[in-house]
Amino acid sequence: MEVKTERMIAYSLAAILLVVGVICYAAFAKKAPEQPIRIMLKNTGGNVLFDHKEHMSESGYGIECIDCHHDLENEGDKPEACGECHIDDGEDAPTRPDAFHKQCQTCHEEGGGPVNCAECHAM
Repeated sequence: MEVKTERMIAYSLAAILLVVGVICYAAFAKKAPEQPIRIMLKNTGGNVLFDHKEHMSESGYGIECIDCHHDLENEGDKPEACGECHIDDGEDAPTRPDAFHKQCQTCHEEGGGPVNCAECHAM
């Protein structure tokens, strides 16, 4: 075979494999987990990367959903976004940062977790 023909076969084969790879990747996408693994809490004081899996798992801290998500009525319910009630005007409920600080710091103080701002907030 000629070099030109060999190149054309190689390029065609590479293109076919690329197309098959893209189709397989799209068709068999990994299912999103039931529970979040990590959550980035963005704020002006420095973002906090919350390891949800570590806090919930039995091999971690073993915290129950209801301990943080007080809006759950039945097991299996999905929590609402914190910002739905904990808004910045603070009229009906504490603001979102205040609610997080109260919840997180209280638990950390009792359980020996980090309580210094820089240990959670990425400055």
